[in-house]
Amino acid sequence: MAADARGLAALDAAGLGKAVKRVPFDAANLSAARNRGVTVSAGEVVVFIDDDAVPEPTWLGQLAAPFGDASVGAAGGFVRGRNGFSFQWRASVADTCGRRREIAVHPARPTLLQGDAGRAIRTEGTNCAFRRIALLEMGGFDEAIHFYLDETDLNLRLGAAGWATAILPMAQVQHGFLAGPLRRADRVPRDLFETGASLAYFGRRHGAPPDRAAALDEARAEQRRRLLAHVIEGRIEPREMRRLLARFDAGLAAGEVRQGPVLPLTAAMPSPPPLLPFPALGPGARGVLMVARPLYWRRARAEARARAAAGEIVTLMALSHTPRPQRIRFLAEGYWAPAPRQPASPVCGPWTRSL
Repeated sequence: MAADARGLAALDAAGLGKAVKRVPFDAANLSAARNRGVTVSAGEVVVFIDDDAVPEPTWLGQLAAPFGDASVGAAGGFVRGRNGFSFQWRASVADTCGRRREIAVHPARPTLLQGDAGRAIRTEGTNCAFRRIALLEMGGFDEAIHFYLDETDLNLRLGAAGWATAILPMAQVQHGFLAGPLRRADRVPRDLFETGASLAYFGRRHGAPPDRAAALDEARAEQRRRLLAHVIEGRIEPREMRRLLARFDAGLAAGEVRQGPVLPLTAAMPSPPPLLPFPALGPGARGVLMVARPLYWRRARAEARARAAAGEIVTLMALSHTPRPQRIRFLAEGYWAPAPRQPASPVCGPWTRSL
């Protein structure tokens, strides 16, 4: 785990300080941080998730399964929004200028796709995995791309090298958009410099000149539309919109002269330190679905806490007479359940079944 001082402190507070390989990393370069993590990873598959995302119970098994096929170099799952229903990202491809479009895949079964030098099968950084040897052969993430299009650049190179990508609709995480240096919690950007720089650099490396000019114009127009929507909603003032667009333009200029690629990993790297024992649920951990009416909700939550503490993967659902969807979240108590709020309509007691 490559993390800054705050992230390492959070790891200690969670009692995992001795169970996770820790790499202190304070630079504002996501690609470099990922490469540092890869250098100490010992598994055949390297999985990435964001610190503001929570995986659903079967996520890791679903995401890792396709690597039993020797042709698979990357895998990506679906990402839900903070409401637990809508999708932020599903399946998409990107061209050599970074323009992406969604594609249709089976809504439940894995889909194996082959990219090439002109089309990337995209994976999202908050929910993706790569075969470690493929990462090393590609040189890792390009550290000239500090943020934005970092995975897409790698996806293009993997496709050109002949590696296939698996898209896994059932490997899902819920992503909450934590506030940070580049973005507020309401998704308003704080700075667009690196977005512009990465876009220009990516196009220089992969795109053809006529397409690049059009793609940059389209990207600037899209940023303007997005910021204008924030102005209309009252989230930012017009002067802040002008500042952000100026930063985007400055980033575009910087990306046109940024030197690269910077690919520090090699297949001949020394063996990493061995895996550490981790106090997590093993592959044989039992998944449990609990269902209860509100009259028994307090008792059901107590049982869910106890089962989670005993090592089971617990999902607690609330029964109701209405068709209203439930917003299931992973609670600090260690299990999945609707947001803490009493459901309505007491009728019957709780029941449990194994998954």
